Formats: sequence, C-alpha cells, structure tokens
Amino acid sequence: MRVSVTTPVNRRSRHARVFAGMVLGLALVSNLSACSGSKALVGDKPTAKLAVMPVNGTTDVPPDGPIMVKVTDGKIQNVTVTTKATKVEGALTPDGLQWQSRWALEPATSYHVMVTALGLDGKTRTVISDFTTLKAKKVIQAAVVAPDPGEKVGVGMPVILHFDKPVANREQIEKNLEVRSTVPVLGAWHWLDSQSLVFRTKKYWPANTKVHVIGHLAGARAAKDSYGSKNIDLNFRIGDSHVTVASSTNHHQVIKKNGKVIREMPLSMGKGGERKYTTTNGLHLTMGREYLTVMDSSTTGCGQGCPDYYREDVYWTVRISDSGEYEHSAPWSVGSQGSENVSHGCINLSPANAIWFYNFSYRGDIVQVTGTNRELEPANGWGFWQESWKDWLRYTALKRPVTTTALNGTSVLTAAPPDDASGDPSAPAATPGASGTPGGTASPLVTVTPSASPARS
Repeated sequence: MRVSVTTPVNRRSRHARVFAGMVLGLALVSNLSACSGSKALVGDKPTAKLAVMPVNGTTDVPPDGPIMVKVTDGKIQNVTVTTKATKVEGALTPDGLQWQSRWALEPATSYHVMVTALGLDGKTRTVISDFTTLKAKKVIQAAVVAPDPGEKVGVGMPVILHFDKPVANREQIEKNLEVRSTVPVLGAWHWLDSQSLVFRTKKYWPANTKVHVIGHLAGARAAKDSYGSKNIDLNFRIGDSHVTVASSTNHHQVIKKNGKVIREMPLSMGKGGERKYTTTNGLHLTMGREYLTVMDSSTTGCGQGCPDYYREDVYWTVRISDSGEYEHSAPWSVGSQGSENVSHGCINLSPANAIWFYNFSYRGDIVQVTGTNRELEPANGWGFWQESWKDWLRYTALKRPVTTTALNGTSVLTAAPPDDASGDPSAPAATPGASGTPGGTASPLVTVTPSASPARS
C-alpha cells in the first residue's frame, strides 16, 4: 500500500534518541556504495543516503515503536509500507528529510518498507527493510460501552471505553486514540479508574455532527509486557439538540429542541424526607429507554413487609441515572403533577407526556434537574457534566485537552473553540447545523451499565 508523505509531522517522538543513533551508528540499508570516510559522488554532487529503522532483518521489534526513515544529501520521494495488518499511516517533515509512522504497529506482524529518495545528484535511490514485530506476552482489549455504532445520540453524549485489564500506561493509550468530527470540538479523555476511560467535550456537541472515533490500540503498550490486541473503529451521529430543564419547585419541565421551546409539561419529583426519595439535582444524561421497567423497592433495602415496599410495572421509562431515576408514565400521580412532589425519586409524567418524551429522546440528551438538595454524583450513571471543565482535565493522562480533527484525519480548517477552563457547558461547541427533521424518531435506546433493578417510582 502507498503511504501519504505530504502531511508534516506534528507530534513529539519518544524515539528521538533513535535518530541520534541512526545518524552516528545505524548501518545504512541501501544499495549505495558508501566507502568509509568518503562520499558517494556523481560529479560534484553526492548521492542520497537512506536509513530505515527498524533495520532490515530485525525480529521481535516492539510494536509501540515507530517506523522511521531519514535521508541525507537528498529528499524522500516515496514511502510504501506493505503488511497484512492495518494500514500504516505516516507523515513527512516539511523539509523532506524524515518520515515517521504515526500509530503503534500490530504485534506478531511482518512489515515490508520500501523508501525512494532523490539525491542531490538528480538520481533516485531505493532501500528496503523487512522486519517483524514481537508477539505480545499479554494483551489488553478495549470495548466501546457507548455509544453504539451508527447510533444517533444527544448533544451531551460521552464516548465510554472499558478495558478488560488495568491500564498502567494511560498516556500511551490516550496518544493512540483519535476523535474526528465534521465540526472542530474541544474535548478530553478522562480516566474514571484504571479500566474505564471517557471522552467528554468541553461544551455540548454541535447538533447534527458526525463523529468518528478511532483507537489505534493494537500494539499500544498498555502495561508492562502488555499490548492492546484490537483497534477500535466507531462512527456515530449527534442528532438535534434536546435540552430539558425540570424544576422541583414549580413542578414543570421545559423542553427545548435546537434552542427553541417546543413543549412544557407538569411533573412530580421525589417527595423527599429521606435521601433516597429525593431526586438528584444537576445535569443528567438520558442513558436508555424501556417500554416496561419493573421498579422494586427491595433493591434499596425496603423488602416485603417494609411500610414503603412497592413493586410496580412502570411504562414508557427514560433512565437518567444509575440510582434508579427515570422519567416515566405515572397515571397514579397525575393529580399531583404540576403542584406537588410525591414520587420515590423519579420524575412522574402523565401517560401522554411520558409517551411523547420517550419517543423524543436520544441517549445523551440533557436533563437538568433544579431545586433539590441532593446533588447528582459525577459517577452516578453518566453524571459527567457535573464536573467542571477544570476538574475534568485533572484526570486526563495527557494533562491537556484535544481538538477533534476532520473526518479525513486532517486538522479542521475552521477555528476551534478556545482552550480555557471557563464557559457554559450548555452552549454548543460551535454553531449548530440547521435541521428540519423532527426529533420524534430516535434510535432504539438500551440501558448501559445498569445498576440493580430499578427501585424508584
């Protein structure tokens, strides 16, 4: 395959010392006759001399090291990397003197590198390097928890990854993750623990944005003697902007689509008295929806015989936390909706309003609850928007945010959002695209990483 060599390198290399060694002592893998202490000349101009790392014939090459090419007395014209594994991407420096692969290589894989350079003598020279990467003693595999491939999601949607073993080299993993989008957006990866990694934008995704997440993880060193086993390739789409603000004090919620109010509905929230009966306050994300959810108080320690015991079949449910909170149909509390909080912590709606909200919702929509004295914990479901941007950045191994690139992998030409720790997350990261598509048709929503059986109604 042919590898593009027109894009400048723009990353720090942990292998800079390798090039120093190449300049001083690396055997030139070429078909040139280069006598010790002299230059190969044609007339008064020298021929090109090429060095490739790994050198020809090398075995057990660490897959997290790059392919590196350097030329003196000439310019690199072409680099071709042939392999049965994933396409190898790389970039040429603006001066044409160095080329380097961009991502980790695949373990236990043979590579064939062919490099052509044009010398100052006007003649081309070609060198070849065949090498094999080592077989990983241990492998770590990553899985996408959310969103689903091809899913249309809300403007608050995170990207959630889970690793089957603890990751020690977190910076290396983040360096091999790529987020592309049709609009440049500032975001950051954030480690919840040694196995859970989340990407969140600084401000909400612009509506109707296409997103492509690529994890170049096969060959990335995740821990000592442990390498990633498979790559990740995820495409999804942001739908219309859906933002709901639900008030526990005026007992109504206002729903906006792309910034415009489209519906207001009465509700009833948690009755309080006990913490478990208080609806959590703050920025929630819709996590999934179900036509029927069985809500059982025994999951919170109130079993049969308990004065507040209940077990109910509840319909048209949209989940907003992992502590059993939903927006759902509650025909038994219609008389209190709009005037009084009587639920066990959920947001009660009339059957007609619950059906409408169910059909309207994507996963990753914003539901902001106001007026209660129990704050939503960031680790409760997808409460990631409860953390300030400054706090979110504390748990990225790179210690900095990243701006998404274009879908073709190049830098987006339009201006990216400023890199600062201030700003309202409810504002979109860029001007939303116009859409005349109704929001009633949403992708099927599946509850992800659920807690015990729902216990609140």
